Amino acid sequence: MKINTKRNLYLVSALFLVATLNSCKRDDGLFPVPTTSISDKNVFDTPARIEGVVNGIYKSLKAASLYGGRYLLYQDVRGEDFINVTANSYTAYESWNNSYSSGSNDINNLWSAAYTTINGANILIAALSPGTEVIGTELSKAYIAEAKFLRAVSYFSLVTVFAQPYNKDQGASPGLPLRLQAEVDGNNNDLARSTVAQVYKQILSDLDEAEKDLPDNYSTALLNTTRAHKNTARAFKTRVYLTINNYAKVREEAKKIVPQQIAPFKAQQGVTHELQSDITTIFGGNYTTTESILSMPASTTDALSGQSAIGYVYLVNKEYYLNPSGILNDIQWGAVDKRRNLLQANGDKQYLKKYAKASPYVDYIPVIRYAEVLLNYAEAAAQQEELSLAGALLQAVHQRSDASFVFPGIVLSSKTSILEAIAKERRIELLGEGVRGHDLLRQLKELPAKGDANIQTPAVPTTAQNYIFPAPNTELATNKLFN
Repeated sequence: MKINTKRNLYLVSALFLVATLNSCKRDDGLFPVPTTSISDKNVFDTPARIEGVVNGIYKSLKAASLYGGRYLLYQDVRGEDFINVTANSYTAYESWNNSYSSGSNDINNLWSAAYTTINGANILIAALSPGTEVIGTELSKAYIAEAKFLRAVSYFSLVTVFAQPYNKDQGASPGLPLRLQAEVDGNNNDLARSTVAQVYKQILSDLDEAEKDLPDNYSTALLNTTRAHKNTARAFKTRVYLTINNYAKVREEAKKIVPQQIAPFKAQQGVTHELQSDITTIFGGNYTTTESILSMPASTTDALSGQSAIGYVYLVNKEYYLNPSGILNDIQWGAVDKRRNLLQANGDKQYLKKYAKASPYVDYIPVIRYAEVLLNYAEAAAQQEELSLAGALLQAVHQRSDASFVFPGIVLSSKTSILEAIAKERRIELLGEGVRGHDLLRQLKELPAKGDANIQTPAVPTTAQNYIFPAPNTELATNKLFN
């Protein structure tokens, strides 16, 4: 069989990446210290090397094209709240104007990064099942649970952009090649796509199994923010179930970490997640608060640079500004709202500064926050006609940043109106966190037209070919069963 170099790279690279990582202490988190090169034959021989493998999977997830930041960028600029300035194909312009092709670097790099993470997870799961004497059964189960969580996040990240939305036909459309076997060569390239429904079934199975065996918490706030624990799996399940309109399950999972019916909302088991009093602290350098359920960290020795860094794109090079006709000037986002402190004016334009660190770009990149869980819960409650609970959750998020704002009674007493308010709140609260494009697709809405006098892009209807990302050339060239 002819093996494409790029394709082979992401099937094999996970093993070689993790085989050269070693973490002496669990507190090292995602900053593993490289030691000498380790053969793939003895990478699982010591506790430190096994933990290095786990760290390596996380490191794959925070690749530049995935949760290092660019995946968030791709999702956000598909919506209507950002206007492109530079037409730079290296900084998500093709996502902004919906012009990706199978040969686009973004497409191929995103696919590769996600499947590298998936294969790294598969390698660890295979090696540690049903356990190893090196670290014992319980720690083996915990590491396997982390691997399954990371595999689920990776598949979710792919299926929501490379396949038709689940809600279009209840998942009957072609989805992704569902690779669950550890690969260390290119001999199993050919694999047909599973349906969207089958991919979601696997994602939810992985998350359920992860929740069962993940720890309740870790010994430090850093690890509670950068490693998966039980509440991380529960939180992510609220996102997945909301995506497939299973509102009862959203509420079931949310209740595990949002047990109260009225504010203040706070988790009572595991990590005690809650909203922080000031949202700006979360993005101002205090990255390990209990609001940050999972984030991808960076350090001066482990940071992205230049066009790979989301902070460079949004703030340093100012390649996207906030659309004045978008959420920026909506009445729901008042002038005294603290979330406006996460914007920076330059002339008559506003730029996002959630990622405000200059080079080296050491901002932590959020994967999921407690605020999103509250809004997921609010939407599910509203859909099931529990408007008082939906209103309480919505107001908790909004009034954290603008205590003076009061939603009119007519908004909180109407299912249609409160759902509209929740949708706007998601655009305000989660701006720049990779949510908007995803929300548009799960709700089967067209991708909006946007632009200014210099650059414009037309709307994309749900039936258009470019409503979803095209499959990458690296897959099409090497997987004869992909169709």
